[in-house]
Amino acid sequence: MNEIEVVVNGQSCKVAEGSRPLDLPGKPQGTLACAVNGATIDLKRPLWEGGHLDFLTFDDSPGRMVFRHSSAHLLAQAIKRLWPTAQLGTGPALEDGFYYDVLLPETISEQDLDRIQQVMGELVGENLEIERLELTRQQALKLFSDRNEVLKLEIIERIPQGTTISAYRQGEFVDLCSGPHLVSTGEIRAIRLTNVSGAYWRGDESRPMLTRIYGTSFPDHKQLEDFFIRQEEAKRRDHRKLGRELNLVSFYEDAPGFPFWHPKGHTLYRTLENFSRTLQQRRGYEEVSTPWIYRIGLWQKSGHWDHYRDNIFVIDREDELMGLKPMNCPGHALLFGSTTRSYRDLPMRLAEYGPLSRYERSGTLHGLFRVRGFHQDDAHLFVREDQIAQEMEGVLELVDVVYRAFGMPYEVVISTRPDDYMGDLELWQKAEAELEAVLIHHQLKYQVNPKDGAFYGPKLDFYAVDALGRRWQCATAQLDFQTPVQFDLHYIDNEGRACRPVMIHRAILGSLERFLGILIEHYAGAFPLWLSPEQVRVIPITDHQLEYAQSIEALLMASDIRAHVDNSNQKLGYKIRAGQVDKVPLMLVVGGRDQENGTVSVRDRELGDLGAKPWPDYAKEILAMAAMPRD
Repeated sequence: MNEIEVVVNGQSCKVAEGSRPLDLPGKPQGTLACAVNGATIDLKRPLWEGGHLDFLTFDDSPGRMVFRHSSAHLLAQAIKRLWPTAQLGTGPALEDGFYYDVLLPETISEQDLDRIQQVMGELVGENLEIERLELTRQQALKLFSDRNEVLKLEIIERIPQGTTISAYRQGEFVDLCSGPHLVSTGEIRAIRLTNVSGAYWRGDESRPMLTRIYGTSFPDHKQLEDFFIRQEEAKRRDHRKLGRELNLVSFYEDAPGFPFWHPKGHTLYRTLENFSRTLQQRRGYEEVSTPWIYRIGLWQKSGHWDHYRDNIFVIDREDELMGLKPMNCPGHALLFGSTTRSYRDLPMRLAEYGPLSRYERSGTLHGLFRVRGFHQDDAHLFVREDQIAQEMEGVLELVDVVYRAFGMPYEVVISTRPDDYMGDLELWQKAEAELEAVLIHHQLKYQVNPKDGAFYGPKLDFYAVDALGRRWQCATAQLDFQTPVQFDLHYIDNEGRACRPVMIHRAILGSLERFLGILIEHYAGAFPLWLSPEQVRVIPITDHQLEYAQSIEALLMASDIRAHVDNSNQKLGYKIRAGQVDKVPLMLVVGGRDQENGTVSVRDRELGDLGAKPWPDYAKEILAMAAMPRD
């Protein structure tokens, strides 16, 4: 039998072709699946190619997705045991759980969830082996026709001819699915169904309304209980609630999907933007500003009209269609092509923070997380092919600097060519290989998200992990060989030949609005000193210290510290509580003795009462503590 070479835990070894990852040594405890060259597969799937093999546990995002997807199958199996005539739709895994859409013969409510959950527990106890089946189109049609699964037959009809179709069996239950899945049902030890809702089949209002049942699952009950504790904490941190309480941001039905930033919120917004701008300027980015409305011909040329039409706000005036820009790349391509470029001009890094608009359905709008009007720390890098690796390394370095500043670890996902891709297949393969090579060179662990790239190129997505362990897709870097072709962009090389540049689309924070929503919840509104919209509150005990307090405020403001004097006619205790409610990082209390001695009494939001500090010497400490994070 032939041997193949695999790299497991950094160690290269040879195994027999067709070996199962399940049988290989070196698996960590709790292994659920594995990734071969970034693609997640079952532990029982035979290995037919060499390369990097990573064992996945519940701590890995793709491992969790396998666990939750198998949980969705467990839910479907329990439903079929209770309602044998139920028609199964689809049941994907979610970041925090799973759901299954099903056409039931009767209406159910949340009171029925306990009964379904009990059957799921019985299936776990049976420890049923989960087996992958690979079928021809005709075999799949017969299998699900015999089982009277009408919705599954509809899915099969949409699968292209010649495609191998897979299904998974556990006991008497079979589901159409590409996988991967766990080894057995016995691994799903802690389950809780959470709620019931309705969902149209395939999201089409003209199709049947299905019952959607949600749930979540974990390898043990402690993790399950901890999850619901975090859910309660997430409610407390909801950015819409804190946005109102901290006087940061609000929303009005007069402008759905567009946030209204209050003075404090706008200060927070500008501080974040300036942080991003400073880092980019140090790295050779040049900031530009481009129009926010274009003729439709530009979107047709870029390909967005064919691939992104439903998300563009269209203006029809004087028998001419115009579109509000949902992204900056076509405008930056026009700027690059506006004059002859030399190879010495590259790389050219163009950045923009201008307004963008995307149509989102009203039912999907959600605070700052899903809006119609937003801004990005957007940039497009025009590079020679020999500069791709170096520039992508620069993007990776900037991502690392930014997310370390917020104390947020991150995970990397590479998304490959979608079915509706634009351009030449060979260029796509080249672009995907370039991205993978950079990640491997930096020894970054990554996951593969097949067919989820942009229509013009593959991409890296960076998922930041917040204080509650939630993953948020924020940063992105897309390698694009196609747009320069669409816009006929060239530069002149050192031999006088016209050559195509390559575009790198990248955003580090992503939508500033969305990222601020994430930060509000990440910090529970208690921002670090450098980011806080109000950094220092000066509190005079009586009006006799008001002039002294105002001199402290003036000195701090002259040094660009955001300070404010509380000159309200309230008692000291009320003023201190107000500062705590407003989550001000530093309060400087000044009384008669402070005024006589030239001191301030410091109350730190995290550390409490720090006692009297000499003034203005302590101002230097505040300046140092409030400095914006550096590289």
